[in-house]
Amino acid sequence: MNSFKQVNIQDAKKLIDQGSITIVDIRDAASFEEAHIENAVSVTDKNVEEFVSKVDKNKPLLCYCFHGMTSQSAAQYFKENGIKTTYSMDGGFEDWRNTYPTVATPCGKE
Repeated sequence: MNSFKQVNIQDAKKLIDQGSITIVDIRDAASFEEAHIENAVSVTDKNVEEFVSKVDKNKPLLCYCFHGMTSQSAAQYFKENGIKTTYSMDGGFEDWRNTYPTVATPCGKE
């Protein structure tokens, strides 16, 4: 059984609107720069260890990928690394962008 929770985009939006949640985009950096959920943090193989060492583990974490498959293993990974409550967004960014607004990272900004 999974120790993370799977949520659809509507429930993910509710969690985000409540505030006090860490949003993690696990897609590649170029996709993140092109468009992402507002306030999301880009986490890749290059920065995942640093992210896990610094993130508030008592704050819920929502992760998403392109279609909601890879984020399941990422949510499990974050859970196993001490984050108390982790969510994987079903349907991923592709479902989200069809329903809710996204933002882009201006060139030259992290």
